[in-house]
Amino acid sequence: MLPITMVDASVKPYVTFEDYFEAEQSSDVKHEWFNGAVYAMSRGTPEHARLSASVIVLIGSALPRGCVVYSGDLMLYVAEAKLSTYADASVVCGGLETITVKRHGRSLGEGVTNPIVIVEVLSEATERYDREEKFSYYRTLPSLQEYVLVSQDERMIEVFRRPARGAASNDGWRGERAGAGGVVTIHGCRIEVDAVYGPQG
Repeated sequence: MLPITMVDASVKPYVTFEDYFEAEQSSDVKHEWFNGAVYAMSRGTPEHARLSASVIVLIGSALPRGCVVYSGDLMLYVAEAKLSTYADASVVCGGLETITVKRHGRSLGEGVTNPIVIVEVLSEATERYDREEKFSYYRTLPSLQEYVLVSQDERMIEVFRRPARGAASNDGWRGERAGAGGVVTIHGCRIEVDAVYGPQG
């Protein structure tokens, strides 16, 4: 999701990650923390929520043992980008790797650092951010293998994959896209596009 107001971080008060994390635990609104600046995240539409839930159910039922799909309530921490955010869905295989935030010896919670798949449901307000800046931040996660974009405007799913080891550039993510009647592969699982979107009206 896109922060409601993306402005120069220099004009916002600096907030430590610990302060952000502590406040986030009791907040009714999700926030993104980016290098000391905090942004409220926009609320999704009913269609956004429906597509997110559909993706989670379909991927979750197809994943091999040892892999788990998480909802948008899972906080992700991208160390290199100094970013803490929430994706619409994410997949972790094996044990969770996290950054644990403590204050006065008490754990405030954890941010997950090793997703292998991240899913974002696009909207008019979020598409540019999700495709460009947010994708560039996510690519710095060593664990990430696939980035999935689900359109709200049409039956279209895109899957971007990390270049093979030894590739000349980490920027050359390539993948597939499929529309109505098509199939995409997410972590080796065949997902029908029409199953994500449901019956056509």
